[in-house]
Amino acid sequence: MDSEGEGFYSSSSDATADDSFADYAAVSRLQKPYKILTDDDIRQLFDDDISTVSDVLSVSRGAACTLLCQNNWNLSSVYDKFFAADHRNHQTDASSSSQQELGQNLCKICYDEISPQNTVSAACGHPFCADCWKTYVAAAIDDGAGCLTLRCPEPGCGVAAGVDLIESLASTDGKEKYHRYLRQSYVEASRRRKWCPAPGCNFAVEFDGGGGGGGYDVTCGCSHKFCWNCGEEHHRPVGCETVASWSEKNNSEAENTQWILVYTKPCPKCRRPIEKNQGCNWMTCRPPCLFHFCWLCGKGTGSHTHCNKYGGATAVDENNAKRERARKDLQRYTHYYERWHANEQSRKAAVKDLKTWRDNIGVSKLGEAQGEAPAQLQFVTKAWEQIVECRRVLKWSYAYGYYMEREAPKKVALFEHSQGEAEKQLERLHHCVEKEMGEYLRRRREDFQEFRVRVVDLTVVTGNYFENLVRDLENNRPEVVGGGGGRNGLKKKKDDDERKGLGKKRKKEDDDERNVPRKRATYASRYSRN
Repeated sequence: MDSEGEGFYSSSSDATADDSFADYAAVSRLQKPYKILTDDDIRQLFDDDISTVSDVLSVSRGAACTLLCQNNWNLSSVYDKFFAADHRNHQTDASSSSQQELGQNLCKICYDEISPQNTVSAACGHPFCADCWKTYVAAAIDDGAGCLTLRCPEPGCGVAAGVDLIESLASTDGKEKYHRYLRQSYVEASRRRKWCPAPGCNFAVEFDGGGGGGGYDVTCGCSHKFCWNCGEEHHRPVGCETVASWSEKNNSEAENTQWILVYTKPCPKCRRPIEKNQGCNWMTCRPPCLFHFCWLCGKGTGSHTHCNKYGGATAVDENNAKRERARKDLQRYTHYYERWHANEQSRKAAVKDLKTWRDNIGVSKLGEAQGEAPAQLQFVTKAWEQIVECRRVLKWSYAYGYYMEREAPKKVALFEHSQGEAEKQLERLHHCVEKEMGEYLRRRREDFQEFRVRVVDLTVVTGNYFENLVRDLENNRPEVVGGGGGRNGLKKKKDDDERKGLGKKRKKEDDDERNVPRKRATYASRYSRN
């Protein structure tokens, strides 16, 4: 390291390093209370809600499950609708269907005669044979979660099949799939619960964000981190609007169109875009056009002599000006995208290195080389954690910078200064643990303790720089198009107003959920079992 770097790391003892780690905090968004739900946890919550409705309404568990599914798993809605109408109109138990006398003994699907013992019907009483019902139920379950809204097969009948009826007709595998769809619906219907978006993860997250708006970082049990609001990877300091706009721009065909506009010219005759890939300015269009023209002025070469004289503004000059604007826009986008992509690649590489140290592979190798206990080498893991987090923040800061209003040069200059200083410290830390660490992995070094102090100090200082960067960006968010990066020019005040309105709505929903036990007690006392 140069002399500036040596002067920068002032700590000289293990005690100082330990004190530094006491203040260490990785850059992360403010986290609200949440918990990870395993499959067993979801089953327990699912069964508890069904039992509650079954006890209060004095119906079977299958009927309670049907009522909950029909009312989007909202207990308050179930109680309100159930007691607002006559109980007999809400009876969902399939066994009651046999009380209706229709005087029919013909299945309307297979047109075979059916005996009373082989007759199956939903609450509406439309009779069908058991075999047709089983085929109907099996096909619905195989088609997916749509089986949760399965209706009577009678044309025009909208009566739900009901959980009890489906369970009595489905196969063992079919019942397992059906209940899995029910639990998925149970999680997805709740505003406070979400599935982890990581591929192959079966965990859900139950979040208690109160009544306020905004996005929050959630870390699942599978270690995947995502934004609660949009489900994308956590993206502080930019807003969800910025992430959506940036992703759309990166995947948009408009960028290809802009490249064509910048680096090609239309043939004056057929208007197809032509790229100049040789030195001669006399161009020939592709077959079948084969028009010969001058690349500089666009005139045909048959009568063309020279085009060096300036004749005032022309349509060609306007097209050139348009191409120049497009060229500058493309260069600006390329600048930010290249750095966004580079930091994403660096972050992915750092994640792999972090896994090596978390799995104790790197810890064991370094411990053998330097004669240190694994507990004394956790500073390296902390450093890699800081690098991963800072690479993520730095990556999204470039998307933030792309959407900044260029009419505020002082704000842009402040942003670029904070970003540059943070990036410089991150590169020092990354170089230290990735490049310099190699010497300490290969052989014992007498200066290992000094190296340890240097890594610890760099980790803490880099974290502080990035915390300041995030704070600056969040405080200056009104200067960013889209109130956090959106491309529609929304300002922070509008976002705050929307969040206040959303907060009131969420607070009301939370109050409704909290009032469910109170309503349940009221209903139970009003409609007690006979």
